[in-house]
Amino acid sequence: MALQIPNRHASPLPASGVQLSTAEPAPADAFLFEVAWEVCNQVGGIYQVVRSKVPLMASRWRDRYCLIGPLVESKAHLEIEESPPTGWLASALEAVHRAGLPVRHGHWLIEGRPRVLLVDHAQLAGTLDELRHLLRVGHGVSFPGRDPLIDAAVTFGDAVRRLLQAVQAELARQQGRNQAPRRLLAHFHEWQGGLALPVMRRAKLPIGSIFTTHATVVGRYVASSGDDFYDRLSQIDAGPTADRYGVHAQHSIERACAHAAHVFTTVSPITAEECTALLGRTPDVITPNGLNISRFNVGHDFQTFHAHFKERLHNFSMGYFFPNQSFDLDRTLYMFSSGRFEPHNKGFDLCLEALRELNVQLKATRLGLTVVFFIVTARPTRSLHPLVLEKRGMLNELTEVCEKIMSRLGEELSRRAAAGERLHLDDLIEEYWQLRYRRTQAAFRMESLPPIVTHILEDDQHDAVLMKLRSVGLFNRPEDPVKVVYHPEFITPVSPLWGIEYEQFVRGCHLGLFPSAYEPWGYTPLECMALGTPALSSDLAGFGRYVMENLPDHESWGLSVLGRRGRSFSEAASDLAGRLFQFCTLSRRDRVELRNSVERRSWEFDWAKVGGAYQVAHERALEHCG
Repeated sequence: MALQIPNRHASPLPASGVQLSTAEPAPADAFLFEVAWEVCNQVGGIYQVVRSKVPLMASRWRDRYCLIGPLVESKAHLEIEESPPTGWLASALEAVHRAGLPVRHGHWLIEGRPRVLLVDHAQLAGTLDELRHLLRVGHGVSFPGRDPLIDAAVTFGDAVRRLLQAVQAELARQQGRNQAPRRLLAHFHEWQGGLALPVMRRAKLPIGSIFTTHATVVGRYVASSGDDFYDRLSQIDAGPTADRYGVHAQHSIERACAHAAHVFTTVSPITAEECTALLGRTPDVITPNGLNISRFNVGHDFQTFHAHFKERLHNFSMGYFFPNQSFDLDRTLYMFSSGRFEPHNKGFDLCLEALRELNVQLKATRLGLTVVFFIVTARPTRSLHPLVLEKRGMLNELTEVCEKIMSRLGEELSRRAAAGERLHLDDLIEEYWQLRYRRTQAAFRMESLPPIVTHILEDDQHDAVLMKLRSVGLFNRPEDPVKVVYHPEFITPVSPLWGIEYEQFVRGCHLGLFPSAYEPWGYTPLECMALGTPALSSDLAGFGRYVMENLPDHESWGLSVLGRRGRSFSEAASDLAGRLFQFCTLSRRDRVELRNSVERRSWEFDWAKVGGAYQVAHERALEHCG
């Protein structure tokens, strides 16, 4: 489906696709704590990573595995089932509670039902100034000002440090008893969850440690401000750059954690380059992200699901476009991009530039196809666009009128056929229904073009996606085969425009586009694959880079990787436009085969396949215990 781009930047790091037996039990004398700010506290993508990996961790570590997260009261009662701790862990928790730190124990209500500890770090707010001073003096972590998230990371870090220190002390007292482990591991994710780490190392606690960064703070900010981030990487002075973007505290925390860990990991080779340049340490192991593919698997029904949910997209198109124009739904392709509102990093701008070229090509070649492209993200909005809501309501009414007519027509036609009468359709439909049909049909029509955004934005004049749409001139004109729907709210079943889940929306689409300029990993194309939808990534995304290095035949089975590194924006846009046009020329049979093959190959990214890298990291950290 695409032009192959040779990889000129192969990483010298250990291969991420290490194939190990992840079913092999962990050492019986070791216990693993996994620490993250998003344990039972969904904020962003780390929640998905940690949660989806749990069945793999639980299968290997069994009851010698426990997660640690912050206590967020509004979420805790939905996330965990509380239960009393037992044995050595109960003794350790009693000790930290006596010292003024409440810890809630239970099981996370997800697959695998792992043990979880939620620390009430807010109780340590009175020690914040002292903690900040110790971090500044002992670890070079500077705090230019007060920030609620940074302050929370500081108290959470100290709470985790107290908890792990109490656990280690209790195990030391229990030494020699068969029921207690002798070695402790602590695996920390991201700067928000890692601040216990440098303090533990300075105190020389005999706990093996792993730190995983999923993206560097400085990298994310710099990449969003322009092109060629990776080509300029060696020239970036991380400290002053962090100052310029106002993220010095976050950067210094991240750097301290990376240097304190016994084993440092990140999710992709391309992010490893970033870590080397901006954090001053090259990761020891690449730990790619996976999914529990079985959760998405519906067997042979996925083609049926595609057809069913494509009809829901057809229904959306009728309500959105047909009041002003109509096109052949059987010759309509649905493409989409989605993610955080980072239009440059996520490649929204590149998609729209390529769609401008595709629009010209489709006009010139007269393929008779319509392409509807959705951008699904989250922005501050006032409400759904009143016109969109009105026309959706009118479509629902028109559909109801048609169903009533068909019901009455069927009954009357059956009676007349049995009586041997001739067929006169005009006589079969009562005048009331004929008039109601015409009036509803007239009310459904409108003269203005369909809007390009489904909602009223808080600031439509400065919205980056709308500004790009205006510059490329895609305004949903009847003569344009490429239509755009900017949907600044994530798709949910409660939306009156959809009534379906995001995953069902993805199943109904033909192609997912994620040509990121900066993406340490990128779950969206992987989710497409698991749902049987072909997708496109880029060589500047960790997922795309992984695919290029480990699956050389990927273009043939529905996962395209766009070359962006070392190329200008316009070159990448032209390449993407060419790939999209080529996709448009595929026959229905070709698209069915692509969906079959991409769904089949999604199992390459199941945690059971890629999770072996975590085993490597843990085994290396175990060497530093005691």
